[in-house]
Amino acid sequence: MTDIVFRRGRVVDPGSGHDAVADVHVRDGRVEAVGVVGPVEGATEIDAEGLVVGPGFVDLHSHVHSVAGHRLQAMDGVTTALDLEAGLMPLRRAYADAAADGRPLNYGFSASWAGARARVLAGIEPDATVGGMLSVLGVPEWQVTSTPGQLDRWLGVLEEELADGGLGIGVLMGYAPHSDPAEFTAVARLAARAGVPTFTHVREIVEADPSIPIDGSEEIAVVAAETGAAMHHCHVNSTSRRHVDRVLATLDRARSEGSRVTVEAYPYGAGSTGVGAYFLDPERLVRWGMTPSNLTILRTGERIADESRLRELRATDPGAACIVEYLDEDKAVDRELLLHSLAFPDAVVASDAMPVVWPDGTSESLEWPLPAGGSTHPRTAGTFAKSLRLMVRETATWTWSEAFRRCSYLPARVLDDVAPAMRAKGRLAPGSDADVVVLDPESITDNATYFDSVRPSSGVRHLVVGGALVVRDGVLDPTALPGRAVRGEPR
Repeated sequence: MTDIVFRRGRVVDPGSGHDAVADVHVRDGRVEAVGVVGPVEGATEIDAEGLVVGPGFVDLHSHVHSVAGHRLQAMDGVTTALDLEAGLMPLRRAYADAAADGRPLNYGFSASWAGARARVLAGIEPDATVGGMLSVLGVPEWQVTSTPGQLDRWLGVLEEELADGGLGIGVLMGYAPHSDPAEFTAVARLAARAGVPTFTHVREIVEADPSIPIDGSEEIAVVAAETGAAMHHCHVNSTSRRHVDRVLATLDRARSEGSRVTVEAYPYGAGSTGVGAYFLDPERLVRWGMTPSNLTILRTGERIADESRLRELRATDPGAACIVEYLDEDKAVDRELLLHSLAFPDAVVASDAMPVVWPDGTSESLEWPLPAGGSTHPRTAGTFAKSLRLMVRETATWTWSEAFRRCSYLPARVLDDVAPAMRAKGRLAPGSDADVVVLDPESITDNATYFDSVRPSSGVRHLVVGGALVVRDGVLDPTALPGRAVRGEPR
């Protein structure tokens, strides 16, 4: 038995509404008690006076599948990092590789719609890595409408992946935006039958591409109503850009009419993806009021000079991760759009964290602090701390209870049906999982920038994953690898 007692912290449990000074006793991976805790023989005692103690953050959208990336997310308060927008394939290999390597944080994956289509339509066998997924994004053969036979085959692949523990179906519709909408409806029907959510990077919205078969966000609303599936709209800020208020109104209407639609956002005005992505074609950038110079290659730091260079990179290295600047956070009007996304009722915080890469192409390091020269999107290191800085400290839009509700409780609830084990996460009450973050409410902040992207956040004083201390007194323990798999129940 391992015991940790946090003393005299401000304890926030978004599940019960508890927000008061108390002690928290963690024993053998569970929360044993919250309240006045007497002496516990042999326990590690930690003074949390003046600090906020809450359930660790649950990130539904992290493409970080490495110890290096998990450590950055740990310093940002994350205890569970799940790849649900893209997923990985085959899932058995993805889970086995993570278990073999060890992870600081809990991990899990959805069944990959793009991977299933790539196998059936393009003959590409996914390799259960994020690098392999990025390289697929620029391959046009899988982005077309399927024949009836192909549709049946890749739907069958998704069913097999759900049986192997998939936490839902991750749908990268934004990378095949002119495919037949009937196929998306078929995926939603499969999800509804299986009792799992979909997690969708929506197809283009009509403001960006009037030729699109259906507005991407409207499609979520329509299909959720038609099928009854639980449907999660990924990174609404980056797919909606300056039209986010219109999109949020669409989603709000769908929810008010009874559809099971959830939504996520992150607090940055730039996204990240493979340079070969459909929507980064030079002709499509113009429709967003963007140019190739809005793109920067992560590994090299190259800001793409012109259309000719962009076309060259898309042809020769379509999987190269790049930063995509779509809003200017220094402009008040753009900043307000980001805040609107985060403030939208019941919107959850999710990072869309990307791997850390070094100039030699490697994306893993067991050193801590990380070796010099690594780069990623700053959201990998700073999404949650930045959200707290903006929404609690600077604008007082959220209370601390609401902050933990958005960062911990609500994201965990998205998975209650498919993974009943998640019901013990996102809470801080007796019997809940001992995934705990203790932070300094006065100093919590992000430090990562687009040009210095692997600087850990500040203000996370302690982090417990599964009852084990990963961060203590603001210092990460590089020997701690307590992360465990989160799997969907067999469907």
